[in-house]
Amino acid sequence: MYELLKGMRIVEGASFVAAPLCGLTFVQLGADVIRFDPVRGGPDYRRWPVAPNGASYYWEGLNKGKRSVALDLTSEEGRELAIALATANGDDSGYFVTNYPAKSFLAHELLAERRPDLITIRIAGSSDGRNAVDYTINCATGYPYMTGAPTEAGPVNHVLPAWDVATGLTAAVSLLAADRDRQRTGKGREVVVPLSNVAFATLATLGHVAEVQLGDADRPRYGNAVFGTFGRDFVTRDRCRVMIVAVTNRQWAALVTALGIEKEIRDLEISKVVDLVGDEGARFVHRDEIFALVARRVAAQDLELLKTRFDRLGVGWGLYQTVRDALSNDARLSAANPMFEMRRHPSGDSYLTPGFPAELKSDTRLPVRPAPRLGEHTDEVLAEVIGLSAAKIGALHDARIVAGPQEPADA
Repeated sequence: MYELLKGMRIVEGASFVAAPLCGLTFVQLGADVIRFDPVRGGPDYRRWPVAPNGASYYWEGLNKGKRSVALDLTSEEGRELAIALATANGDDSGYFVTNYPAKSFLAHELLAERRPDLITIRIAGSSDGRNAVDYTINCATGYPYMTGAPTEAGPVNHVLPAWDVATGLTAAVSLLAADRDRQRTGKGREVVVPLSNVAFATLATLGHVAEVQLGDADRPRYGNAVFGTFGRDFVTRDRCRVMIVAVTNRQWAALVTALGIEKEIRDLEISKVVDLVGDEGARFVHRDEIFALVARRVAAQDLELLKTRFDRLGVGWGLYQTVRDALSNDARLSAANPMFEMRRHPSGDSYLTPGFPAELKSDTRLPVRPAPRLGEHTDEVLAEVIGLSAAKIGALHDARIVAGPQEPADA
């Protein structure tokens, strides 16, 4: 956690990954992010993975450090409270992050009538207006037909919601850009960030669109081989699996030296009339012959010997490991990494909790704050941000328009 954005107040009304990740990014940089949810939790409040008591580790991870307000959003009065929060006056405020439909009680046009300089960041599914989530976008990008073994007949999905993550971070950058413009002009705006735009923009930016549009053929599958360069997984003598990649000429030279295959590579260059030292593309074209050479040398040595030699010479490599393996053996996923701290969350469980991934060298990291209990900050936020009296807040509780702190098992 850092304090670069201390004093900034953002209101979040959202579920799932992209929009909450946008809000989380601001929390980790010091902003006050107020999240409102239905009184029994939103559609992601119980999303797996879950604790034995039903609390969602997923929800806790995406909402750590935020303040939580629980509202009955099925009632007019509860909706009015959500609108009042999103449009509340105050310096360094007037930012609303959401994935609610554009045509709803939280439509930007309606909110801007209350606060004209409001900046709304709205996460959408598809740019054509259709409903979509990460997985229904990913299937349309072509990536599942590039993923998997060459012998695979159907599409192969990956488990990382990459477009949700990229969209959440794009939304955070968009909010900062809109805020900079507001500082100059005083004008608010709505920014819509569709998952499909992020996905297809990435597809085109990485050259995949030009490759097919101009070449008139889809890219085939290459399994674990890295397209366009040298890289694949190999198994050591002691049955450890490592990923070896040589993107640069320097990494390639280090790998050849580390494995002692200089002669074999020279012979291959002569037989194929190619430059494997200086031509990254040639190393991909002739990957099968090179893979066979590397596989034999790697299979003849134990991991520890290879690790020592690879690290000394600067080979690009990594060890395949499960999450459990990483927790046991990798300091990068431990409290030894300053990004992580052990924190206890509303689930009642304590586990490694990350702060902001970037290291801001001139600033000191602050302690990571745990996720809130649902509705934990309802009273203080309604009093502080909207200015409601204790009597009014009490009446809202009596009418069950709002709810206070709830344990996961009770929500």
